[in-house]
Amino acid sequence: MIPMTANELRKKFIDFFVERGHVQISGASVIPENDPTVLFTTAGMHPLVPYLLGQEHPSGKRLTDYQKCIRTGDIDSVGDPHHLTCFEMLGNWSLGDYFKKEMIPWSFEFLTKVLEIPVEKLSVTVFAGEDGIPRDTESAELWHSMGIPYDRIFFLPREDNWWGPAGETGPCGPDSEMFIDTGRPACGPDCKPGCKCGKYFEVWNDVFMQYRKTADGQFVEMDRKCIDTGMGIERTIAILQGKKSVYDTEVMQPILAKIAELSGIKYGDSEKTDVSMRIVADHIRTSTFILGDQRGCTPSNVGQGYILRRLIRRAVRNGKHLGIEGAFLAKVAQVVIDLYGEPYPELLENKEKVFDELTQEEVKFSETLEKGEKQFDKMVFFLDKQGVKEISGGSAFKLYDTYGFPIELTKELAAEKGFTVDEKGFEEAFAKHQELSRTAEAGQFKSGLGDHSEQTTALHTATHMLQAALRRVLGDHVQQKGSNITPERLRFDFTHGEKMTPEQIKEVEDIVNEEIKKDLKVTVQTMSPEEALKEGAMAFFSSKYGEQVTVYSIGDFSKEVCAGPHVEHTGDMGHFHILKEESSSAGVRRIKAVLER
Repeated sequence: MIPMTANELRKKFIDFFVERGHVQISGASVIPENDPTVLFTTAGMHPLVPYLLGQEHPSGKRLTDYQKCIRTGDIDSVGDPHHLTCFEMLGNWSLGDYFKKEMIPWSFEFLTKVLEIPVEKLSVTVFAGEDGIPRDTESAELWHSMGIPYDRIFFLPREDNWWGPAGETGPCGPDSEMFIDTGRPACGPDCKPGCKCGKYFEVWNDVFMQYRKTADGQFVEMDRKCIDTGMGIERTIAILQGKKSVYDTEVMQPILAKIAELSGIKYGDSEKTDVSMRIVADHIRTSTFILGDQRGCTPSNVGQGYILRRLIRRAVRNGKHLGIEGAFLAKVAQVVIDLYGEPYPELLENKEKVFDELTQEEVKFSETLEKGEKQFDKMVFFLDKQGVKEISGGSAFKLYDTYGFPIELTKELAAEKGFTVDEKGFEEAFAKHQELSRTAEAGQFKSGLGDHSEQTTALHTATHMLQAALRRVLGDHVQQKGSNITPERLRFDFTHGEKMTPEQIKEVEDIVNEEIKKDLKVTVQTMSPEEALKEGAMAFFSSKYGEQVTVYSIGDFSKEVCAGPHVEHTGDMGHFHILKEESSSAGVRRIKAVLER
Protein backbone atom coordinates (compact mmCIF):
# COMPACT_ATOMS: atom_id res chain seq x y z
CA MET A 1 0.00 0.00 0.00
CA ILE A 2 1.23 3.50 -0.82
CA PRO A 3 1.19 5.88 2.17
CA MET A 4 -0.84 8.75 0.79
CA THR A 5 -1.96 12.16 2.03
CA ALA A 6 -5.54 13.39 1.73
CA ASN A 7 -4.57 15.78 -1.07
CA GLU A 8 -2.83 12.99 -2.98
CA LEU A 9 -5.73 10.56 -2.60
CA ARG A 10 -8.24 13.24 -3.64
CA LYS A 11 -6.27 14.00 -6.82
CA LYS A 12 -5.55 10.39 -7.75
CA PHE A 13 -9.21 9.40 -7.42
CA ILE A 14 -10.50 12.31 -9.50
CA ASP A 15 -7.79 11.85 -12.16
CA PHE A 16 -8.53 8.12 -12.39
CA PHE A 17 -12.17 8.69 -13.27
CA VAL A 18 -11.62 11.75 -15.44
CA GLU A 19 -9.29 9.54 -17.55
CA ARG A 20 -12.25 7.17 -17.90
CA GLY A 21 -14.62 9.73 -19.33
CA HIS A 22 -16.04 11.27 -16.15
CA VAL A 23 -16.62 15.00 -15.67
CA GLN A 24 -15.44 16.44 -12.37
CA ILE A 25 -18.26 18.45 -10.80
CA SER A 26 -18.13 20.82 -7.84
CA GLY A 27 -18.98 19.48 -4.43
CA ALA A 28 -22.22 20.87 -3.05
CA SER A 29 -22.90 22.85 0.11
CA VAL A 30 -22.95 20.95 3.41
CA ILE A 31 -26.44 22.40 3.85
CA PRO A 32 -28.79 20.75 1.33
CA GLU A 33 -30.79 23.07 -0.88
CA ASN A 34 -34.54 22.48 -1.18
CA ASP A 35 -34.21 19.16 0.62
CA PRO A 36 -36.32 18.57 3.74
CA THR A 37 -34.91 15.09 4.31
CA VAL A 38 -31.67 15.83 6.16
CA LEU A 39 -30.14 18.73 8.05
CA PHE A 40 -26.77 18.31 6.37
CA THR A 41 -25.32 16.71 3.26
CA THR A 42 -24.43 13.26 4.62
CA ALA A 43 -23.06 11.60 1.48
CA GLY A 44 -21.75 12.49 -1.94
CA MET A 45 -24.89 11.13 -3.57
CA HIS A 46 -27.34 13.46 -1.78
CA PRO A 47 -26.93 16.45 -4.13
CA LEU A 48 -27.30 14.06 -7.08
CA VAL A 49 -30.58 12.43 -6.06
CA PRO A 50 -32.71 14.20 -8.74
CA TYR A 51 -30.35 12.84 -11.40
CA LEU A 52 -30.31 9.34 -9.94
CA LEU A 53 -34.11 9.55 -10.09
CA GLY A 54 -33.99 10.25 -13.83
CA GLN A 55 -33.39 13.95 -14.39
CA GLU A 56 -30.64 14.71 -16.94
CA HIS A 57 -27.47 16.13 -15.39
CA PRO A 58 -26.04 19.12 -17.30
CA SER A 59 -22.51 17.62 -17.16
CA GLY A 60 -23.49 14.29 -18.64
CA LYS A 61 -23.83 10.67 -17.52
CA ARG A 62 -20.38 10.08 -16.00
CA LEU A 63 -19.54 12.23 -12.98
CA THR A 64 -16.96 12.36 -10.20
CA ASP A 65 -16.30 14.69 -7.26
CA TYR A 66 -15.20 15.11 -3.67
CA GLN A 67 -17.80 16.24 -1.17
CA LYS A 68 -17.82 17.67 2.37
CA CYS A 69 -20.20 15.57 4.46
CA ILE A 70 -21.55 15.95 7.99
CA ARG A 71 -23.14 13.22 10.07
CA THR A 72 -24.16 13.99 13.64
CA GLY A 73 -26.15 10.91 14.65
CA ASP A 74 -23.21 9.71 16.76
CA ILE A 75 -22.06 13.11 17.97
CA ASP A 76 -21.72 11.83 21.53
CA SER A 77 -19.35 9.08 20.38
CA VAL A 78 -16.84 11.63 19.09
CA GLY A 79 -13.83 11.54 21.37
CA ASP A 80 -12.84 7.96 20.64
CA PRO A 81 -10.06 7.39 18.08
CA HIS A 82 -12.41 6.75 15.17
CA HIS A 83 -15.58 8.88 15.11
CA LEU A 84 -15.82 12.12 13.11
CA THR A 85 -18.80 14.41 12.54
CA CYS A 86 -17.28 15.83 9.34
CA PHE A 87 -15.53 13.90 6.59
CA GLU A 88 -14.78 14.07 2.87
CA MET A 89 -16.35 11.59 0.47
CA LEU A 90 -14.92 10.65 -2.91
CA GLY A 91 -17.44 9.41 -5.45
CA ASN A 92 -18.16 8.54 -9.04
CA TRP A 93 -21.52 8.06 -10.74
CA SER A 94 -23.00 6.49 -13.82
CA LEU A 95 -26.41 7.92 -14.69
CA GLY A 96 -27.79 5.20 -16.91
CA ASP A 97 -24.43 4.61 -18.63
CA TYR A 98 -22.00 1.87 -17.47
CA PHE A 99 -22.79 -0.73 -14.82
CA LYS A 100 -21.23 -3.64 -12.92
CA LYS A 101 -18.98 -5.05 -15.64
CA GLU A 102 -17.20 -1.70 -15.88
CA MET A 103 -17.37 -0.55 -12.25
CA ILE A 104 -16.01 -3.65 -10.52
CA PRO A 105 -12.87 -3.91 -12.71
CA TRP A 106 -12.28 -0.16 -12.20
CA SER A 107 -12.64 -0.58 -8.43
CA PHE A 108 -10.18 -3.45 -8.47
CA GLU A 109 -7.74 -1.50 -10.66
CA PHE A 110 -7.84 1.62 -8.48
CA LEU A 111 -7.34 -0.34 -5.27
CA THR A 112 -4.59 -2.65 -6.50
CA LYS A 113 -2.78 -0.55 -9.13
CA VAL A 114 -3.21 3.06 -7.95
CA LEU A 115 -3.28 2.51 -4.18
CA GLU A 116 -1.16 -0.68 -4.49
CA ILE A 117 -3.19 -2.62 -1.96
CA PRO A 118 -2.07 -6.27 -2.15
CA VAL A 119 -4.76 -8.51 -3.61
CA GLU A 120 -4.32 -10.94 -0.74
CA LYS A 121 -5.44 -8.20 1.69
CA LEU A 122 -8.72 -7.55 -0.14
CA SER A 123 -12.10 -9.09 0.70
CA VAL A 124 -15.48 -8.10 -0.72
CA THR A 125 -19.14 -8.51 0.17
CA VAL A 126 -22.09 -8.86 -2.19
CA PHE A 127 -25.87 -9.12 -1.76
CA ALA A 128 -27.08 -12.57 -0.66
CA GLY A 129 -30.60 -12.22 -2.07
CA GLU A 130 -33.82 -11.53 -0.20
CA ASP A 131 -37.57 -10.87 -0.71
CA GLY A 132 -37.59 -12.53 -4.10
CA ILE A 133 -34.54 -10.57 -5.32
CA PRO A 134 -31.82 -12.99 -6.46
CA ARG A 135 -28.33 -13.10 -4.95
CA ASP A 136 -25.83 -10.95 -6.77
CA THR A 137 -23.79 -13.71 -8.42
CA GLU A 138 -22.87 -11.36 -11.28
CA SER A 139 -20.84 -9.14 -8.96
CA ALA A 140 -19.30 -12.17 -7.22
CA GLU A 141 -18.15 -13.64 -10.53
CA LEU A 142 -16.72 -10.30 -11.66
CA TRP A 143 -14.71 -10.03 -8.44
CA HIS A 144 -13.50 -13.61 -8.85
CA SER A 145 -12.42 -12.93 -12.43
CA MET A 146 -10.34 -10.02 -11.10
CA GLY A 147 -8.43 -12.32 -8.77
CA ILE A 148 -10.44 -12.35 -5.52
CA PRO A 149 -10.80 -16.01 -4.40
CA TYR A 150 -14.26 -17.30 -3.55
CA ASP A 151 -13.35 -17.70 0.13
CA ARG A 152 -12.90 -13.90 0.36
CA ILE A 153 -16.21 -13.11 -1.39
CA PHE A 154 -18.98 -12.97 1.22
CA PHE A 155 -22.72 -13.00 0.50
CA LEU A 156 -24.46 -10.86 3.12
CA PRO A 157 -28.16 -9.94 3.69
CA ARG A 158 -30.01 -6.72 2.93
CA GLU A 159 -29.00 -5.00 6.15
CA ASP A 160 -25.37 -5.21 5.04
CA ASN A 161 -25.43 -5.02 1.24
CA TRP A 162 -28.41 -3.05 0.02
CA TRP A 163 -29.01 0.64 -0.59
CA GLY A 164 -32.31 2.52 -0.63
CA PRO A 165 -34.70 3.63 -1.68
CA ALA A 166 -34.10 7.03 -0.12
CA GLY A 167 -37.83 7.59 0.26
CA GLU A 168 -40.76 5.18 0.43
CA THR A 169 -40.35 4.40 -3.25
CA GLY A 170 -37.74 4.86 -5.96
CA PRO A 171 -34.36 3.56 -7.13
CA CYS A 172 -32.53 1.05 -4.97
CA GLY A 173 -30.35 -1.97 -5.31
CA PRO A 174 -27.58 -4.22 -4.02
CA ASP A 175 -24.13 -2.96 -3.24
CA SER A 176 -20.66 -4.43 -3.04
CA GLU A 177 -18.31 -3.33 -0.29
CA MET A 178 -14.52 -3.63 -0.35
CA PHE A 179 -12.49 -4.37 2.78
CA ILE A 180 -8.81 -4.42 3.70
CA ASP A 181 -7.59 -7.05 6.16
CA THR A 182 -5.74 -5.07 8.84
CA GLY A 183 -3.84 -8.14 10.03
CA ARG A 184 -5.51 -8.17 13.43
CA PRO A 185 -6.57 -11.61 14.68
CA ALA A 186 -10.13 -12.74 13.94
CA CYS A 187 -12.52 -12.46 16.88
CA GLY A 188 -13.90 -15.96 16.20
CA PRO A 189 -14.80 -18.53 13.54
CA ASP A 190 -17.63 -16.32 12.19
CA CYS A 191 -15.46 -13.20 11.79
CA LYS A 192 -15.97 -11.69 8.35
CA PRO A 193 -16.08 -8.27 6.65
CA GLY A 194 -18.50 -6.04 8.50
CA CYS A 195 -17.50 -7.48 11.88
CA LYS A 196 -16.94 -4.80 14.52
CA CYS A 197 -13.73 -6.36 15.92
CA GLY A 198 -11.49 -4.25 13.67
CA LYS A 199 -9.95 -7.01 11.56
CA TYR A 200 -11.68 -5.79 8.40
CA PHE A 201 -11.63 -2.17 7.31
CA GLU A 202 -14.21 -0.98 4.74
CA VAL A 203 -12.50 1.16 2.12
CA TRP A 204 -15.06 1.59 -0.68
CA ASN A 205 -18.67 0.86 -1.59
CA ASP A 206 -20.19 0.36 -5.05
CA VAL A 207 -23.99 0.73 -5.14
CA PHE A 208 -25.83 -0.82 -8.09
CA MET A 209 -29.18 0.96 -8.50
CA GLN A 210 -30.98 -1.55 -10.66
CA TYR A 211 -34.40 -1.83 -9.00
CA ARG A 212 -37.31 0.50 -8.35
CA LYS A 213 -39.46 -0.04 -5.28
CA THR A 214 -43.13 0.59 -6.06
CA ALA A 215 -45.84 1.98 -3.77
CA ASP A 216 -47.13 -1.56 -3.12
CA GLY A 217 -43.70 -2.77 -2.00
CA GLN A 218 -42.65 -4.55 -5.18
CA PHE A 219 -39.10 -4.38 -6.59
CA VAL A 220 -39.09 -3.88 -10.35
CA GLU A 221 -35.87 -4.08 -12.37
CA MET A 222 -35.18 -0.79 -14.17
CA ASP A 223 -34.02 -0.26 -17.73
CA ARG A 224 -31.98 2.78 -16.65
CA LYS A 225 -29.48 1.49 -14.12
CA CYS A 226 -27.13 3.74 -12.12
CA ILE A 227 -23.86 3.47 -10.23
CA ASP A 228 -23.11 5.38 -7.00
CA THR A 229 -19.83 4.86 -5.16
CA GLY A 230 -18.34 6.32 -1.99
CA MET A 231 -14.86 6.33 -0.42
CA GLY A 232 -14.14 8.26 2.79
CA ILE A 233 -10.87 10.17 2.54
CA GLU A 234 -9.94 10.33 6.22
CA ARG A 235 -10.43 6.64 7.00
CA THR A 236 -8.77 5.54 3.76
CA ILE A 237 -5.59 7.56 4.26
CA ALA A 238 -5.39 6.27 7.84
CA ILE A 239 -5.25 2.67 6.64
CA LEU A 240 -2.88 3.52 3.76
CA GLN A 241 -0.53 5.28 6.18
CA GLY A 242 -0.68 2.43 8.65
CA LYS A 243 -2.20 4.66 11.33
CA LYS A 244 -4.42 3.31 14.07
CA SER A 245 -6.67 6.38 14.02
CA VAL A 246 -7.78 9.17 11.69
CA TYR A 247 -6.53 11.53 14.40
CA ASP A 248 -2.97 10.35 13.71
CA THR A 249 -3.05 11.58 10.09
CA GLU A 250 -2.07 14.96 8.66
CA VAL A 251 -5.71 16.15 8.45
CA MET A 252 -6.02 16.16 12.26
CA GLN A 253 -2.48 16.37 13.67
CA PRO A 254 -1.95 20.13 12.99
CA ILE A 255 -5.29 20.87 14.70
CA LEU A 256 -4.35 18.74 17.69
CA ALA A 257 -0.93 20.44 17.79
CA LYS A 258 -2.62 23.85 18.10
CA ILE A 259 -4.85 22.57 20.92
CA ALA A 260 -1.75 21.17 22.64
CA GLU A 261 -0.05 24.57 22.30
CA LEU A 262 -3.05 26.38 23.81
CA SER A 263 -3.55 23.91 26.66
CA GLY A 264 0.03 23.00 27.46
CA ILE A 265 -0.97 19.32 27.29
CA LYS A 266 0.70 16.94 24.84
CA TYR A 267 -1.59 14.76 22.74
CA GLY A 268 -0.95 11.15 23.72
CA ASP A 269 -0.10 11.86 27.35
CA SER A 270 -3.32 10.36 28.72
CA GLU A 271 -6.53 8.92 27.29
CA LYS A 272 -8.61 11.29 29.40
CA THR A 273 -7.10 14.45 27.92
CA ASP A 274 -6.84 12.84 24.46
CA VAL A 275 -10.64 12.43 24.41
CA SER A 276 -11.15 16.13 25.08
CA MET A 277 -8.53 17.11 22.49
CA ARG A 278 -10.18 14.93 19.84
CA ILE A 279 -13.60 16.43 20.62
CA VAL A 280 -12.26 19.98 20.27
CA ALA A 281 -10.41 19.12 17.05
CA ASP A 282 -13.36 17.39 15.39
CA HIS A 283 -16.03 19.85 16.49
CA ILE A 284 -14.12 22.98 15.48
CA ARG A 285 -13.25 21.39 12.14
CA THR A 286 -16.94 20.65 11.53
CA SER A 287 -18.09 24.07 12.80
CA THR A 288 -15.60 25.77 10.49
CA PHE A 289 -16.96 23.84 7.51
CA ILE A 290 -20.54 24.81 8.42
CA LEU A 291 -19.84 28.50 9.09
CA GLY A 292 -17.49 28.82 6.12
CA ASP A 293 -19.84 27.11 3.67
CA GLN A 294 -21.34 29.01 0.74
CA ARG A 295 -24.75 28.48 2.36
CA GLY A 296 -23.45 28.44 5.92
CA CYS A 297 -25.80 28.94 8.84
CA THR A 298 -25.13 30.52 12.24
CA PRO A 299 -25.70 29.12 15.76
CA SER A 300 -29.37 29.03 16.78
CA ASN A 301 -31.88 26.86 18.63
CA VAL A 302 -33.36 25.11 15.58
CA GLY A 303 -32.25 22.89 12.72
CA GLN A 304 -28.70 23.16 11.45
CA GLY A 305 -28.07 26.11 13.76
CA TYR A 306 -28.87 23.98 16.80
CA ILE A 307 -26.40 21.28 15.74
CA LEU A 308 -23.76 23.96 15.12
CA ARG A 309 -24.39 25.46 18.55
CA ARG A 310 -24.09 22.06 20.17
CA LEU A 311 -20.78 21.37 18.42
CA ILE A 312 -19.33 24.73 19.45
CA ARG A 313 -20.46 24.40 23.05
CA ARG A 314 -19.12 20.88 23.36
CA ALA A 315 -15.77 22.15 22.04
CA VAL A 316 -15.75 25.03 24.56
CA ARG A 317 -16.60 22.71 27.42
CA ASN A 318 -13.76 20.33 26.57
CA GLY A 319 -11.36 23.21 26.01
CA LYS A 320 -12.04 24.37 29.56
CA HIS A 321 -11.54 20.81 30.75
CA LEU A 322 -8.06 21.00 29.17
CA GLY A 323 -7.38 24.22 31.04
CA ILE A 324 -7.48 26.54 28.04
CA GLU A 325 -8.23 30.07 29.21
CA GLY A 326 -9.99 32.80 27.25
CA ALA A 327 -11.49 32.62 23.77
CA PHE A 328 -9.62 30.05 21.71
CA LEU A 329 -11.92 28.58 19.05
CA ALA A 330 -10.98 31.06 16.31
CA LYS A 331 -7.31 30.17 16.78
CA VAL A 332 -8.08 26.50 16.15
CA ALA A 333 -10.34 27.39 13.20
CA GLN A 334 -7.45 29.24 11.56
CA VAL A 335 -5.53 25.95 11.40
CA VAL A 336 -8.53 24.23 9.78
CA ILE A 337 -8.75 26.98 7.15
CA ASP A 338 -5.02 26.73 6.48
CA LEU A 339 -5.41 22.99 5.90
CA TYR A 340 -8.50 23.13 3.67
CA GLY A 341 -8.41 26.54 2.00
CA GLU A 342 -7.13 25.15 -1.31
CA PRO A 343 -9.73 22.41 -1.97
CA TYR A 344 -12.49 24.53 -0.38
CA PRO A 345 -11.77 28.22 -1.18
CA GLU A 346 -15.09 29.27 0.36
CA LEU A 347 -13.40 28.82 3.75
CA LEU A 348 -10.91 31.56 2.87
CA GLU A 349 -13.67 33.79 1.53
CA ASN A 350 -15.73 33.45 4.72
CA LYS A 351 -12.99 33.23 7.34
CA GLU A 352 -13.91 36.46 9.12
CA LYS A 353 -17.48 35.23 9.52
CA VAL A 354 -16.12 31.95 10.90
CA PHE A 355 -13.95 33.73 13.47
CA ASP A 356 -16.67 36.21 14.50
CA GLU A 357 -19.42 33.61 14.97
CA LEU A 358 -17.18 31.22 16.89
CA THR A 359 -16.03 33.96 19.24
CA GLN A 360 -19.54 35.30 19.84
CA GLU A 361 -20.90 31.86 20.62
CA GLU A 362 -17.92 31.08 22.84
CA VAL A 363 -18.55 34.20 24.94
CA LYS A 364 -22.29 33.45 25.19
CA PHE A 365 -21.67 29.89 26.30
CA SER A 366 -19.17 30.93 28.96
CA GLU A 367 -22.01 32.95 30.48
CA THR A 368 -24.34 29.94 30.18
CA LEU A 369 -21.85 27.75 32.01
CA GLU A 370 -21.86 30.24 34.87
CA LYS A 371 -25.66 30.10 34.97
CA GLY A 372 -25.49 26.31 34.98
CA GLU A 373 -23.20 26.30 37.98
CA LYS A 374 -25.63 28.59 39.81
CA GLN A 375 -28.49 26.23 38.91
CA PHE A 376 -26.43 23.33 40.24
CA ASP A 377 -25.81 25.15 43.51
CA LYS A 378 -29.54 25.82 43.91
CA MET A 379 -30.33 22.19 43.17
CA VAL A 380 -27.99 20.75 45.80
CA PHE A 381 -29.08 23.37 48.34
CA PHE A 382 -32.72 22.26 48.17
CA LEU A 383 -31.80 18.57 48.06
CA ASP A 384 -29.62 19.02 51.13
CA LYS A 385 -32.48 20.68 53.02
CA GLN A 386 -34.63 17.62 52.24
CA GLY A 387 -31.88 15.28 53.42
CA VAL A 388 -31.35 13.88 49.92
CA LYS A 389 -27.76 13.26 48.91
CA GLU A 390 -28.28 11.99 45.36
CA ILE A 391 -28.90 14.06 42.23
CA SER A 392 -31.53 12.31 40.13
CA GLY A 393 -30.83 11.15 36.60
CA GLY A 394 -33.45 13.55 35.27
CA SER A 395 -31.87 16.53 37.02
CA ALA A 396 -28.40 15.53 35.81
CA PHE A 397 -29.74 15.25 32.27
CA LYS A 398 -31.37 18.68 32.52
CA LEU A 399 -27.98 20.15 33.46
CA TYR A 400 -26.54 18.41 30.40
CA ASP A 401 -29.29 19.34 27.96
CA THR A 402 -29.98 22.92 29.13
CA TYR A 403 -26.59 24.08 30.35
CA GLY A 404 -24.22 21.75 28.52
CA PHE A 405 -22.92 20.02 31.66
CA PRO A 406 -21.39 16.61 30.86
CA ILE A 407 -22.17 13.92 33.41
CA GLU A 408 -18.48 13.94 34.41
CA LEU A 409 -18.71 17.61 35.42
CA THR A 410 -21.92 17.04 37.38
CA LYS A 411 -20.31 14.08 39.20
CA GLU A 412 -17.21 16.13 39.98
CA LEU A 413 -19.20 19.07 41.39
CA ALA A 414 -21.47 16.67 43.29
CA ALA A 415 -18.53 14.88 44.89
CA GLU A 416 -17.12 18.20 46.08
CA LYS A 417 -20.36 18.81 47.99
CA GLY A 418 -20.78 15.25 49.28
CA PHE A 419 -23.43 14.20 46.75
CA THR A 420 -23.73 11.27 44.38
CA VAL A 421 -25.40 11.16 40.95
CA ASP A 422 -27.92 8.62 39.67
CA GLU A 423 -25.83 7.67 36.65
CA LYS A 424 -28.19 4.90 35.55
CA GLY A 425 -31.10 7.34 35.56
CA PHE A 426 -29.01 9.82 33.57
CA GLU A 427 -28.12 7.12 31.01
CA GLU A 428 -31.79 6.19 30.64
CA ALA A 429 -32.78 9.84 30.09
CA PHE A 430 -29.88 10.28 27.71
CA ALA A 431 -30.77 7.11 25.77
CA LYS A 432 -34.38 8.26 25.46
CA HIS A 433 -33.16 11.63 24.15
CA GLN A 434 -30.88 9.89 21.61
CA GLU A 435 -33.67 7.61 20.44
CA LEU A 436 -36.02 10.57 19.94
CA SER A 437 -33.28 12.38 17.99
CA ARG A 438 -32.54 9.36 15.81
CA THR A 439 -36.24 8.71 15.23
CA ALA A 440 -36.74 12.32 14.19
CA GLU A 441 -33.70 12.17 11.93
CA ALA A 442 -34.79 8.86 10.43
CA GLY A 443 -38.30 10.18 9.91
CA GLN A 444 -36.91 13.24 8.27
CA PHE A 445 -34.81 11.07 5.96
CA LYS A 446 -37.70 8.75 5.26
CA SER A 447 -39.98 11.59 4.31
CA GLY A 448 -38.45 12.24 1.12
CA LEU A 449 -35.30 12.35 -0.91
CA GLY A 450 -37.47 10.56 -3.44
CA ASP A 451 -40.54 12.72 -2.81
CA HIS A 452 -40.99 14.56 -6.08
CA SER A 453 -44.76 14.52 -5.72
CA GLU A 454 -47.09 17.00 -7.37
CA GLN A 455 -47.41 18.96 -4.11
CA THR A 456 -43.69 19.28 -3.38
CA THR A 457 -42.96 20.09 -7.01
CA ALA A 458 -45.46 22.95 -6.93
CA LEU A 459 -44.13 24.21 -3.59
CA HIS A 460 -40.57 24.08 -4.87
CA THR A 461 -41.58 26.18 -7.86
CA ALA A 462 -43.31 28.56 -5.45
CA THR A 463 -40.02 29.18 -3.59
CA HIS A 464 -38.55 30.59 -6.80
CA MET A 465 -41.56 32.85 -7.27
CA LEU A 466 -41.45 33.88 -3.61
CA GLN A 467 -37.81 34.93 -3.88
CA ALA A 468 -38.52 36.98 -7.02
CA ALA A 469 -41.45 38.71 -5.29
CA LEU A 470 -39.43 39.39 -2.13
CA ARG A 471 -36.67 41.03 -4.16
CA ARG A 472 -39.25 43.18 -5.92
CA VAL A 473 -40.84 44.31 -2.64
CA LEU A 474 -37.87 44.43 -0.25
CA GLY A 475 -34.88 44.94 -2.53
CA ASP A 476 -32.07 43.10 -4.28
CA HIS A 477 -30.32 42.33 -0.99
CA VAL A 478 -32.77 39.44 -0.54
CA GLN A 479 -31.06 36.09 -1.09
CA GLN A 480 -32.17 32.60 -0.22
CA LYS A 481 -30.40 31.19 2.85
CA GLY A 482 -32.22 27.90 3.01
CA SER A 483 -35.49 26.15 2.39
CA ASN A 484 -37.41 23.15 3.62
CA ILE A 485 -40.29 21.68 1.65
CA THR A 486 -42.78 19.03 2.70
CA PRO A 487 -45.95 18.01 0.82
CA GLU A 488 -47.91 20.33 3.13
CA ARG A 489 -45.91 23.59 3.15
CA LEU A 490 -42.74 25.43 2.23
CA ARG A 491 -40.30 27.14 4.55
CA PHE A 492 -38.02 29.78 3.04
CA ASP A 493 -35.14 31.60 4.80
CA PHE A 494 -33.82 34.82 3.26
CA THR A 495 -31.52 37.73 4.06
CA HIS A 496 -33.37 40.76 5.41
CA GLY A 497 -32.62 42.85 8.47
CA GLU A 498 -36.08 43.61 9.85
CA LYS A 499 -39.57 42.21 10.31
CA MET A 500 -41.81 42.51 7.26
CA THR A 501 -44.90 44.68 7.64
CA PRO A 502 -48.37 43.22 7.01
CA GLU A 503 -48.54 45.42 3.89
CA GLN A 504 -45.29 43.97 2.55
CA ILE A 505 -46.45 40.41 3.21
CA LYS A 506 -49.71 41.03 1.36
CA GLU A 507 -47.87 42.65 -1.54
CA VAL A 508 -45.60 39.62 -1.89
CA GLU A 509 -48.61 37.28 -1.77
CA ASP A 510 -50.43 39.31 -4.41
CA ILE A 511 -47.42 39.36 -6.76
CA VAL A 512 -46.95 35.57 -6.55
CA ASN A 513 -50.66 34.87 -7.08
CA GLU A 514 -50.84 37.28 -10.01
CA GLU A 515 -47.96 35.45 -11.71
CA ILE A 516 -49.50 32.05 -10.94
CA LYS A 517 -52.75 33.13 -12.62
CA LYS A 518 -50.82 34.08 -15.78
CA ASP A 519 -50.15 30.34 -16.25
CA LEU A 520 -46.49 31.05 -16.97
CA LYS A 521 -44.52 28.39 -18.80
CA VAL A 522 -41.54 26.95 -16.91
CA THR A 523 -38.56 26.27 -19.17
CA VAL A 524 -35.14 24.76 -18.51
CA GLN A 525 -31.78 25.41 -20.19
CA THR A 526 -28.30 24.00 -19.76
CA MET A 527 -25.41 26.45 -19.82
CA SER A 528 -22.15 27.36 -18.10
CA PRO A 529 -22.24 29.21 -14.76
CA GLU A 530 -20.80 32.28 -16.49
CA GLU A 531 -23.58 32.24 -19.11
CA ALA A 532 -26.19 31.81 -16.37
CA LEU A 533 -24.96 34.88 -14.52
CA LYS A 534 -24.75 36.86 -17.76
CA GLU A 535 -28.40 36.04 -18.47
CA GLY A 536 -29.40 37.34 -15.04
CA ALA A 537 -30.07 34.00 -13.37
CA MET A 538 -30.08 33.97 -9.56
CA ALA A 539 -27.32 31.61 -8.44
CA PHE A 540 -25.75 30.73 -5.12
CA PHE A 541 -22.85 28.52 -6.03
CA SER A 542 -19.08 28.60 -6.12
CA SER A 543 -18.11 26.94 -9.39
CA LYS A 544 -14.53 25.77 -9.66
CA TYR A 545 -14.51 23.58 -12.73
CA GLY A 546 -16.49 25.36 -15.44
CA GLU A 547 -19.18 22.67 -15.41
CA GLN A 548 -22.67 23.05 -16.84
CA VAL A 549 -25.69 24.09 -14.75
CA THR A 550 -29.45 23.95 -15.26
CA VAL A 551 -31.37 27.23 -15.31
CA TYR A 552 -35.13 27.28 -14.72
CA SER A 553 -37.14 30.25 -16.00
CA ILE A 554 -40.73 30.96 -14.91
CA GLY A 555 -41.88 33.13 -17.78
CA ASP A 556 -40.04 36.45 -17.50
CA PHE A 557 -40.71 36.57 -13.77
CA SER A 558 -37.99 34.33 -12.30
CA LYS A 559 -34.73 32.80 -13.52
CA GLU A 560 -32.63 30.64 -11.17
CA VAL A 561 -29.92 28.02 -11.25
CA CYS A 562 -31.50 24.93 -9.68
CA ALA A 563 -31.68 21.14 -9.89
CA GLY A 564 -35.50 20.89 -9.83
CA PRO A 565 -38.17 19.60 -9.76
CA HIS A 566 -40.60 22.22 -11.15
CA VAL A 567 -44.09 22.39 -12.62
CA GLU A 568 -44.43 22.86 -16.38
CA HIS A 569 -47.01 25.70 -16.05
CA THR A 570 -47.94 27.80 -13.03
CA GLY A 571 -51.69 27.87 -13.61
CA ASP A 572 -52.52 24.74 -11.58
CA MET A 573 -50.30 25.48 -8.58
CA GLY A 574 -53.08 26.88 -6.41
CA HIS A 575 -53.44 30.02 -4.30
CA PHE A 576 -50.22 31.11 -2.54
CA HIS A 577 -50.70 32.09 1.11
CA ILE A 578 -48.06 33.15 3.66
CA LEU A 579 -48.81 31.60 7.06
CA LYS A 580 -46.02 33.21 9.05
CA GLU A 581 -43.05 35.57 8.79
CA GLU A 582 -40.50 35.44 11.60
CA SER A 583 -36.83 35.70 12.52
CA SER A 584 -34.62 32.73 11.76
CA SER A 585 -31.27 34.13 12.93
CA ALA A 586 -29.42 37.45 12.90
CA GLY A 587 -30.13 39.15 9.57
CA VAL A 588 -32.19 36.21 8.30
CA ARG A 589 -36.00 36.04 8.14
CA ARG A 590 -38.18 32.98 7.62
CA ILE A 591 -41.46 32.58 5.74
CA LYS A 592 -43.80 29.62 5.98
CA ALA A 593 -46.36 29.37 3.21
CA VAL A 594 -48.82 27.01 1.55
CA LEU A 595 -50.53 26.51 -1.79
CA GLU A 596 -54.29 26.25 -1.29
CA ARG A 597 -56.27 24.37 -3.90
